[in-house]
Amino acid sequence: MESVELVVAQRAVLGEGPFWDWKRKLLYWIDGFGCKVFVFDPETGKNRAIDAGTYVGCVAPAQNGNLVVSLQDGFYSLNLETETFTLLANPEKAIERNRFNDGKVDHSGRFWSGSMSMDENGGVCDFEPTGALYRMNPDLTVSKAVDGVTLSNGLAWSPDDSTFYYIDTPTMRVDAFDYESGSGALSNRRAVVNFPAGEGVPDGMAVDEDGMLWIGHYAGGRISRWNPASGDKLEEIIVPAKNVTCCAFGGDELRDLYITTARVQTTEEELRRFPEAGGLFRVRVKTGGLPGNYFAGDI
Repeated sequence: MESVELVVAQRAVLGEGPFWDWKRKLLYWIDGFGCKVFVFDPETGKNRAIDAGTYVGCVAPAQNGNLVVSLQDGFYSLNLETETFTLLANPEKAIERNRFNDGKVDHSGRFWSGSMSMDENGGVCDFEPTGALYRMNPDLTVSKAVDGVTLSNGLAWSPDDSTFYYIDTPTMRVDAFDYESGSGALSNRRAVVNFPAGEGVPDGMAVDEDGMLWIGHYAGGRISRWNPASGDKLEEIIVPAKNVTCCAFGGDELRDLYITTARVQTTEEELRRFPEAGGLFRVRVKTGGLPGNYFAGDI
């Protein structure tokens, strides 16, 4: 494995949500607390910033060329040419203390994003289970998939599309569901990975072509790879930042692992140790990932 390299010295407050657009060969990612959507071009090294004006949870491309984005108060489309956001749905209009967080698109083109309780600074509020996980269908109807969530974070699907993996961070585990790809229905929830104490908390997640899970350690300074069938940790990558939030496979062979990090909740002493915190990192890995999915709705 090659060494971890810094590719964007962004110093994001809360770098999160990387997504590799394999059609355009671009990486989308966000600064959740900095209220930015980024478009990174590895060919030129340019990292374009788009101001969302509010907290950002996640981003993914749609088939029509726009982006689907979860912001603090719901699901939006983002026109990359005009940099305008258009509200698509807000399933939590009646819950003022919640905001939306991590999300992804499934193989059927549905957009999934979950919510969390929010304090006055955007962080999780007293670990109250007021959040939920939602899926937005291509016709823009929204369904609740999981209720009673505290801090909705990483999500991924197995390569054969039979299993859905999910992280509600305070539970300190990865749960698996039986997944019905035709309807998006979830059933048979069970724990498959118990996160180790003393290594931070589980945040964002990706799955590789062998079905192994790659998880960001917030407050743990690393990415780890897990076998969900056995619950065993297989390997880990140390990252020069305390708060490692998420990862995504990119590049022509999907073997470039892009890693997002954050500066929030980092002391001055820790920032002296990790001055590149908040940057976007990349490392070449042996096992490639799966191509990302595009939202199928006309947005």
